[in-house]
Amino acid sequence: MLLRIHPDNPDERKIRQAVKILKQDGLVVIPTDTVYSFACELGSAKGLERIARLKEIPLNKAHFSIACADLSQLSSYTRPLDNWLFKLMRKTLPGPYTFILPASSMVPKWFMGKRKNIGIRVPDHPVTLALLKEINRPLIVSSVRDEDIIVEYTTDPELIAERFSSQVDAVIDGGMGQIHASTVLDCTGSEPELIRQGLGPTEGFFAV
Repeated sequence: MLLRIHPDNPDERKIRQAVKILKQDGLVVIPTDTVYSFACELGSAKGLERIARLKEIPLNKAHFSIACADLSQLSSYTRPLDNWLFKLMRKTLPGPYTFILPASSMVPKWFMGKRKNIGIRVPDHPVTLALLKEINRPLIVSSVRDEDIIVEYTTDPELIAERFSSQVDAVIDGGMGQIHASTVLDCTGSEPELIRQGLGPTEGFFAV
């Protein structure tokens, strides 16, 4: 099912329709401020398994991120944040960043496996934020990659729907996606470490 939701003014009825699917162990493709992503509710073990199968990744090696509605919700799923890190996140979120942080006990053990750290983000996209606020808990997210050897990510939601219509419960058309993913920062140490440069700029983040 292709569910068209206006990228600037999301229709509440359609948002509730998508959330209903997610709450029933559903798997939905959602827009973000970077690339389109597979998404399921953090409480859904079945949804996680479905994403892992689609990505052809063994479940015990699936290091997917979670998306939160805001910094307040994010803080519940991580260990207490250092002051410098809180300031950095407050400055950059919502935005195209994934922060690797020590997970709190709020993150299900079946999701973490043997890991202690988690990738976590707050995407700056009205549709994504509306979904997260309506469902009132994080979503497990993982980018939709393209089969093309040159183009890494599929930007057109209609093409995503054509490819995955039999494998997901819905694809949300929230406009064209980006061709670059989020910037990934490992913040488990005393200062951020750049893991992947994506859409989010990092000028001034690091000590010279």
